[in-house]
Amino acid sequence: MTTNKEIKPDAFSTPKIDLEFIIRRCTIEDLDNVIEVNEKELPEDYPYFFYKSILDDFSECFLVAQNRKGEIIGYIMWRVEKSPSINSLKFINKGHLVSIAVSEVYRRRGVAQALLSNSMTAIKKYKIKQYVLEVRVSNYTAIRLYEKFGYKIESIKQNYYRDGENAYYMIRDTK
Repeated sequence: MTTNKEIKPDAFSTPKIDLEFIIRRCTIEDLDNVIEVNEKELPEDYPYFFYKSILDDFSECFLVAQNRKGEIIGYIMWRVEKSPSINSLKFINKGHLVSIAVSEVYRRRGVAQALLSNSMTAIKKYKIKQYVLEVRVSNYTAIRLYEKFGYKIESIKQNYYRDGENAYYMIRDTK
C-alpha cells in the first residue's frame, strides 16, 4: 500500500462552525507537522521514515486532528502485528497503538478521545482481534482515557521507556 497524494483525506467529523477541530486521515504533507507535535509533546521521538512507513502501510488508522486554521493539533497512529493467541496456537492480528499526542493548548477538549474513537473504528478493517498499547505508569490522564474505552492493564513492562520508566501494557478485545 502506498501513500497517494491525489486522494483527499477522509474527514471523520463534519466541520461545523462550533467545532474546534476535525479528525481526518493523515497525508504525507502532514508528516512534518505531526513530527512537530510529537517533538513538543512527547519524550519519545521517531525518525521521519518511521512515520512514513506507518502512513504507507496503515494510512486508514493514522489520523490527525486539525484546528479551524488548518493546523495539526494532534495525531494518532497504529500498526497491525501478528501475534500468537493466548488461548490457542493460532496467530491473530492485534492493533497496536504506536503513538498519540495532542498539543498542550488543545488538551481536555475531547481531541484525544475523538482520535482514539475514530482510529479504533478505522483499524477494525484489518480484522484485528485485540487492541494493545503501552502507556507510561505515570500518565494518569491517558490511563483513565484508555480505561474509559475498555482497556485493561495486562502487565507492566519494566524500564520500557528510554528514561527507564515502566509502562503498563493495556489490552482490549474487539467486540
